[in-house]
Amino acid sequence: MKKNTLHITNGDSLTDRLNTLDLDGDLVIWREMLCEGPTVEKVGSPEFIAARKKFFKETYKISEADYEQKFVSQLNKLNAINSYDEVILWFEFDLFCHINMLAAISYLIQHKSTMPIYIVCSGWVKGQSQLKGLSELTDEQLFMHYDKKIRLAPEDLKIAHHIWQLYCDEKPIELKAEIKKSSNFKYLSSCIRAHIERFPNKNTGLNTLETNILKLIDLHDITSKQQLCGFVLNYQGYYGYGDMQISRMIKALKPFFRMHEGKLVLSTKGKNVLEGSENYYDIVKDQSTYGGTHKYSFLYNPASHELLKYS
Repeated sequence: MKKNTLHITNGDSLTDRLNTLDLDGDLVIWREMLCEGPTVEKVGSPEFIAARKKFFKETYKISEADYEQKFVSQLNKLNAINSYDEVILWFEFDLFCHINMLAAISYLIQHKSTMPIYIVCSGWVKGQSQLKGLSELTDEQLFMHYDKKIRLAPEDLKIAHHIWQLYCDEKPIELKAEIKKSSNFKYLSSCIRAHIERFPNKNTGLNTLETNILKLIDLHDITSKQQLCGFVLNYQGYYGYGDMQISRMIKALKPFFRMHEGKLVLSTKGKNVLEGSENYYDIVKDQSTYGGTHKYSFLYNPASHELLKYS
């Protein structure tokens, strides 16, 4: 008997590709970026929706109506989740995708879904020197990933749900302990490490990605913020941020670089950051949150790779 399959995808680009491949089943697009802003453990609850709408409106000028149309309308399609025989999650190797994936799994668990859940995850591809997103794969490679999809074990689902709970709470130190756990999520440990390094460095006040942006300015002849955004998108490792997020980050780093003779150069503050000689915590501090944790409530110690509660 033919299975009734639901595919939950990580975005429109991949969905468009899958639609051309004539895969059996229905598709729901997970259009969120839960790696930024406040989150609520019960995905899709009125409190969750209200928190996300407020975040997008204040941070990215995205209206409540747009959020309803982009995300809530897709989430509503999951009301019929228990009518499916299996769910296949299509998410990538990066932090952006993984936090969305954890939320999607938590949603399924919260709604007592009992059907098998599979994951199709991109990353390292044989013969390639860089990590690849799903939409970057050839049709043949996509089919190969699909054929090799991994069924998540009960312990995998338990780990995913627990990490989502920790992320929604103010417990990033406990979250770090999850790095050592074994699971079928091949890239989860790398994503947790990347998340831990999003907290400000205790020596400089800037986090790892912000510091890497300054390193790119220092190493390359970059002539515009737009070009800088392109560099960051290509050299961000496990973060998976989009241009909207990167552009906002570059704007916040204004005190640390300037335009000089047609190219971006570091200011004295920027040079001090790379030298690790000054701490600019008070300059860059804002109200940014990662799930249930204020970004500036914890500090990252690069020597021990530990998080410290800021006091």
